[in-house]
Amino acid sequence: MRCARLSATAILLSFSGVIPALAQGHAWETYADARGTRIEYPADVFPMARDVGEDGVGQVFTTRDGRARLQMYSIPNSQALSPEQFMRNQFPVPRSTLTYDRVTPTFFAISSRRKGMIVYLRCNFSSNAGGSLHCVDLRYPVNEKRAWDAIVTRVSLSVRPRP
Repeated sequence: MRCARLSATAILLSFSGVIPALAQGHAWETYADARGTRIEYPADVFPMARDVGEDGVGQVFTTRDGRARLQMYSIPNSQALSPEQFMRNQFPVPRSTLTYDRVTPTFFAISSRRKGMIVYLRCNFSSNAGGSLHCVDLRYPVNEKRAWDAIVTRVSLSVRPRP
């Protein structure tokens, strides 16, 4: 009975589009830009390339059905702000409103929930003062959180400036 229930669940998930995030062996590719940002992402999960991002930077990819999106980009850090200073200047809302908040000397990663979506943002800071921030912005349905966890982790840990 348990096996039949698991099979039925897998069939339902495959129709909802969740199963690709659960499956192993995605077609991982590397995004790279002119400022040296390099990020691994599952090209099979995000096959739909859109134009540049909302602020005219980076590249936006979406799932075929548009329920999730991935933006990868870099921006200058002309004021040579630390991750902590950048967070204070750019995100004036109380950090208690975030569902995840990690700030180190080399990066910040935050997450919040908005309108049924999880919004995850990570920016790594170049080691040279005044260098670029190398960022990834991932948005996906809250009710699919567990299915996206492994993808979010791999994408997030892959954010690097060009060697």
